[in-house]
Amino acid sequence: MDTLKKIFPLSFKPLQKIGDLIINILIQVLVAALVGILIGILAKVPVVGLIIGILGGLVDLYFVVGIVLAILNYMKILK
Repeated sequence: MDTLKKIFPLSFKPLQKIGDLIINILIQVLVAALVGILIGILAKVPVVGLIIGILGGLVDLYFVVGIVLAILNYMKILK
């Protein structure tokens, strides 16, 4: 669990109200969208397009897992 807390620090912030959870999710979605736009621009470069595409998938996976962990943390399933 300590490793997860180091990898996903935003997901393990103390959340008291549902509004805190919604703000946490919105921040993660906004950052994922900004990174996605940047990756979309860089993916048009022919040489690095494949590598950037794979990196984009990994970044999206990171944010999806972060959102799931934030929800589980809010519901007090994770200790």
